[in-house]
Amino acid sequence: MNLSAYQTELDWITSQQQAMLHATSELALINSGSMNVQGIERVGDRLLQYSAPLDAEQKRIDLPPLEEINDRGELHNRSVGAAIRLRKHPQAERQILLCGHMDTVFAPDSPFQELTWLDANRLNGPGVTDMKGGLVIMIHALIALERSALAGKLGWTLIFNPDEEIGSPCSDILITDAAKHAQLGLVFEPALPDGSFAGERKGSGNFTLVMRGRAAHAGRDIGSGRNAIRALCDFISALDNLNGQREGVTINPARFNGGGPLNQVPDLAVARFNVRTRKKEDEHWIQQQLNALSAEINARDGLSLRIHGGFSRPPKQLTPAAHELAALLAECGSALDIPVHWSATGGCCDGNNIAAQGIPVIDTLGAEGGCIHSSEEFLIVDSLNRRARLTALLLFSLAEGQLDYQLWPQLTSR
Repeated sequence: MNLSAYQTELDWITSQQQAMLHATSELALINSGSMNVQGIERVGDRLLQYSAPLDAEQKRIDLPPLEEINDRGELHNRSVGAAIRLRKHPQAERQILLCGHMDTVFAPDSPFQELTWLDANRLNGPGVTDMKGGLVIMIHALIALERSALAGKLGWTLIFNPDEEIGSPCSDILITDAAKHAQLGLVFEPALPDGSFAGERKGSGNFTLVMRGRAAHAGRDIGSGRNAIRALCDFISALDNLNGQREGVTINPARFNGGGPLNQVPDLAVARFNVRTRKKEDEHWIQQQLNALSAEINARDGLSLRIHGGFSRPPKQLTPAAHELAALLAECGSALDIPVHWSATGGCCDGNNIAAQGIPVIDTLGAEGGCIHSSEEFLIVDSLNRRARLTALLLFSLAEGQLDYQLWPQLTSR
């Protein structure tokens, strides 16, 4: 691959290292934990400012509310905030979808709110790697494309969503619809801890259990009560015992609420769990197990169990088209002397849902770092420049048609 045609734009990215670091730091200092709508809106405002040089169509899109079960077992709605969509060159023959999320796992009351330099090339802070650094990388790579002579040869849609860390329950419709009008997807989740890219990903589902029993006086009439906590513990124990029974399927009971006064038999308990799957058919197996376990509980006198939720992230498996896209990225990495390696992961992201629409996707083009989802999260600072140049070269290559045209199916055929 001859870099001379792209050198001006690649050099421009190199010159933007401090600006990229500054933007990442600004974003990380704005708390945008999932459900912190005000903070997410502030991050969106900054992203629109950073994206202004793209001169793209910009639109804030209100999302449907999140339906969730509260700790009283009641269904209620909450706002997750708005998504932002940028579009340019909709008439271009080649169309791609780029995605990044504005939310983090750190709530407004989290003690982890500051930036700390660990050494000259590692910055500790909330969301610096997952994925505020990735947002900045994506924007700068696109600006480099639009500064080049290739501008207009590649149409693109960019979506910033506010709810990825809770499974994109409200933005998934927006993202999957955009994927139906694209020929490939690029997502800017962070690199895996060793710097590699995610290949296959497990699928995921989130579930809530609501167990109702019968209250009674714990001293005078305990025999007429039906203890919802005990019954739900029985269910969760049986559920956890499913681990190891099917290859690649894992179940994580994660949260439990219930009970009240110590002299009252509890009549309500709520629990939440996550399931990871390796194949699509694993979802059917899990549903069969849940049906059998719940039937046993519901057959007991005075007890009622309801299961809410389901699978929102299908497993991502590598297709021939995905291998072609990966090979092109490796070629770009070789030209820039940037190693490109691939690993399977149990984690999931919006890339799972994009791949499920039948298009290839690379979903770890974001920053390098480690310890994400913890107060030890850190960014490898020089990866901002490195990953932006790699993404830009991939965009240049796509715009020039260097990918096998068999990868670009007619959009009308889907």
